[in-house]
Amino acid sequence: MGRMFGTDGVRGVAGAELTIELATQLGQAGAYVLTREKEHQPTLIVGCDTRISGGMLANALMAGICSVGANAIFAGVLPTPAVAYLTRRHKVDAGVVISASHNPMEFNGIKFFNGDGYKLSDELEDEIEAMIKNHMKDVTLPIGSGVGRIDYRFDIRDEYVKFIKKCVPVDLTGMRIVADCAEGAAYYTSVKALRELGAELIPIHVRPDGTNINANCGSTHMDELKARVVYEKADIGLAFDGDADRLLAVDELGNIVDGDQLMAVCANYMKQKGTLKKDTVVITVMSNLGFSVMGRENGIHVEKTKVGDRYVLEHMRENGYNIGGEQSGHIIFLDDNTTGDGLLSALHVLQVMTDTKKKLSQLASVMEIYPQALVNAKVPNHKKEHYMEYAEIAEAIKELEKKFHGEGRVLIRPSGTEPLIRVMIEGKNQQEIEQEAEKLAGLITEIML
Repeated sequence: MGRMFGTDGVRGVAGAELTIELATQLGQAGAYVLTREKEHQPTLIVGCDTRISGGMLANALMAGICSVGANAIFAGVLPTPAVAYLTRRHKVDAGVVISASHNPMEFNGIKFFNGDGYKLSDELEDEIEAMIKNHMKDVTLPIGSGVGRIDYRFDIRDEYVKFIKKCVPVDLTGMRIVADCAEGAAYYTSVKALRELGAELIPIHVRPDGTNINANCGSTHMDELKARVVYEKADIGLAFDGDADRLLAVDELGNIVDGDQLMAVCANYMKQKGTLKKDTVVITVMSNLGFSVMGRENGIHVEKTKVGDRYVLEHMRENGYNIGGEQSGHIIFLDDNTTGDGLLSALHVLQVMTDTKKKLSQLASVMEIYPQALVNAKVPNHKKEHYMEYAEIAEAIKELEKKFHGEGRVLIRPSGTEPLIRVMIEGKNQQEIEQEAEKLAGLITEIML
């Protein structure tokens, strides 16, 4: 069996892979590992996205938390970054988010934040996993008054809205915005914040019913948003994902502006304002080649990490940088919050637009996007890390790398959250790279299935 924790917590189909038994065990082991040094009775804040399975898993998780003598505060539907912030604000011992982000609604996930609002290190996650596999051996569960309590605080989502508006107090009067909330956790907080800042807001996909999260909407399905922005003659379209920790945008012409471009827009503005620490942005190896070119042309140093916003964050913290993120729209503004935050990213982009009085299409043109093809190869989850052990696959990758050397690049990586291997090729000819990516992905699936 592979590692229980992926790049973004424990994830799987709710009720099948992510069972209530596992949720209870994660509550027990997580609460115990994260709070055992404390001399007081510890408390964890729990939030979830809008999936139908959220309540089921939250209750199982909180039962586990209370069984080891810790208290739980259930805050209901909240964006992932809101849980990170509220964990810090209320000085509790840890935070937990129940969400599968951009995945289809039948999936769900559980991820932890420590008391400072940061995602856990691999070492801490491994410790939690080891305790579960060891059946909480040598842990004495309390009884009587030693058992934890659950407090329900659905009102604290407004504290997050207030905090975000304070981080970027931009006046959006006269700004026409279409916001796609993905039938997810952004449906309340993003709408409230943008309206209170004065935007003329057209919110779409803000009627979550538990089963429609990410369904043909949000940052993974942007066709409707593109058309709506043009139809409404809006200044910008904002696309959130299910747990609202990432943002993609649409410019006034209906073109998608991805995470790389949004970071380029914000980083250049920050550099001009003298707020870009060490004139550096942290990206991942999946970022478009055009980002590095943009950096060179604008005096911005670019550093790369492996894929996963947690690795971007670790690098930022270690080196004192204040902006970084992923092409997928996870953007971290470390001066404001401790994790990717879609609403915060939106306000930073809107601030650049209002201050410079430039359209988003004009701002985004600072970065040229090199043609890129990304194709997913479906493989068994337990095999995805071992693709290079297949001689035919290794040889095909080697040949492709030779072919595109100097005029592009080839990047193959297993997904951290799904049973997929991602094949990404960059080069000069879109048709050619798409054909090659399809061919290699087909070969990987054929051999590994």
